[in-house]
Amino acid sequence: MNTAKHSKKWNLQLSQRKPFSARSKHFSAYISTILFASWLGTYLDLYFVGKQWYSFPVRPYSNIFTINIAFTLLGLPILTTFFLYFIEKMKTWKKGVFIVTISLIMMLSEKQSEAIGWFVHNDQWKHSYSFFGYVLFMTIIWKFYRWMSSM
Repeated sequence: MNTAKHSKKWNLQLSQRKPFSARSKHFSAYISTILFASWLGTYLDLYFVGKQWYSFPVRPYSNIFTINIAFTLLGLPILTTFFLYFIEKMKTWKKGVFIVTISLIMMLSEKQSEAIGWFVHNDQWKHSYSFFGYVLFMTIIWKFYRWMSSM
């Protein structure tokens, strides 16, 4: 009579996989956070455009929307997905460095967008506002994701 032995490699692979409920919880936290980031970004843009701090001269459906809905409905969810993917894998102190670095990159991207004509700030705007705004925004998004993951 032959008996089959289980491979140690097979047992190791099984033990590393998350149970289905943990994966679906993780997926739900991602989706919830992406939707929250898009919603928050949309309302922040509506607020700052309404206060005339900045504007989007080139935007889809400009006769209907005062903000760039392509960014808030496509760009922001994609960027949020990458942000969550990378920040999840980092140690605590690196997360802060990552947020600061991404905030600097976004601030510089705004300047480039202004040079191209996609984005216009009013004369009193200081780009340091953008930097601190992105730091706060990403910190809120990360905290929201952690909160959703713990539920």
